[in-house]
Amino acid sequence: MKKRIISTLLCAVLASMAISGCMAATAPAPAPADSAAAETETASDAEAGEGLKIAIVSSPSGVDDGSFNQENYEGVVAFCDAHPGSTVTPVQETTGDTAACIKAVEDIVADYDAIVCDGFQFAAITSVAEDNPDKKFILVDSYPSDADGNEKEVENIYAMQFKEQESGFLAGLAAALTSETGKVAVVNGIAYPSNVNYQYGFMSGVNYANKHYDTNTEIVELASYAGTDVTGANVGGNYVGSFADPANGKVVGDALIKEGCDVIFVAAGASGNGVFTAVKESSEKDFVIGCDTDQYDDGANGSENVILTSGLKVMGVNDARVLETVLDGSFKGGNYLLGADTDSTGYVSAEGRHQLSADAVEKLDKAYELIKNGTIVPAANFNGLTPDDFTGIDAE
Repeated sequence: MKKRIISTLLCAVLASMAISGCMAATAPAPAPADSAAAETETASDAEAGEGLKIAIVSSPSGVDDGSFNQENYEGVVAFCDAHPGSTVTPVQETTGDTAACIKAVEDIVADYDAIVCDGFQFAAITSVAEDNPDKKFILVDSYPSDADGNEKEVENIYAMQFKEQESGFLAGLAAALTSETGKVAVVNGIAYPSNVNYQYGFMSGVNYANKHYDTNTEIVELASYAGTDVTGANVGGNYVGSFADPANGKVVGDALIKEGCDVIFVAAGASGNGVFTAVKESSEKDFVIGCDTDQYDDGANGSENVILTSGLKVMGVNDARVLETVLDGSFKGGNYLLGADTDSTGYVSAEGRHQLSADAVEKLDKAYELIKNGTIVPAANFNGLTPDDFTGIDAE
């Protein structure tokens, strides 16, 4: 597995919580994609002490997708590195079908202390959790729902959603400030709320740049790849239709490059790898903006790199924080919405991990502070705002 900045960040967070033994090293390689349960030991049996037995269930692209699932996995691995005796088992449900996802959790629940469930399709784990009150669950990107699909809080589920629109906004601003062709785009996997949040946030950021910095940038959408959200509404955009289809991701990427896009924000899991390939093969100087985690290493293209920056959703650190509470007995379930105010969204500005101009970084940092203090609230799937008319569009 590639080294990532998250390893160092997680160690700093854990150290600040008076935890010893965290190593800023490359995380162990995840299980092969076709393995349903290959346990990763992060401490030797001889050194093992009190710890947790953890499973992380992903669907459908596995914990080595270089994006959403891997970000969560590396957070759990870092926790295990800090706690001899803790182990993590990646479990991959390959279909993405909601019923199959819940069955995958149900099949393993008796064997683990804590189960991390990655994705919107795991919202219905409520009944599994309620039937197993001694187990702890971390639900990422969704809140639990009852049999009728109504949102609820469950004592043994820590559910976290993120303000993806904030990171999307910064990605859109970065794209508009960098584009030389005046055409940019965002590519998503499936129109789950989190993906639509990224899309609308991106569009908001581009529109903000056009209004305040005269970038005059067009957002390109391919009608044949328009998304339909969970309510059945057409949200436009460029949706691959899967998080595990890099071949079709490349088709979408190639089409957008042909339309003149020179900066593409990619929020599509493993499908996004196809967009990366399209940009790497482009004869022009095009860029990708990574998503969820720092994807700079994935942008390597010979002696060059195609990553402009990455929009961040800080899931791994938050996974580790919650596992700390499981271990020390202070766990408290509930539904939590995380954003810039808890440093849970943002963008990569670390030296050597981006290719933004100094002027763009200055403008992005200024916008981030406005997001953090609530002056700017970008459009999201269900927040009642639009990319053309969001809170703070006139703020400078």
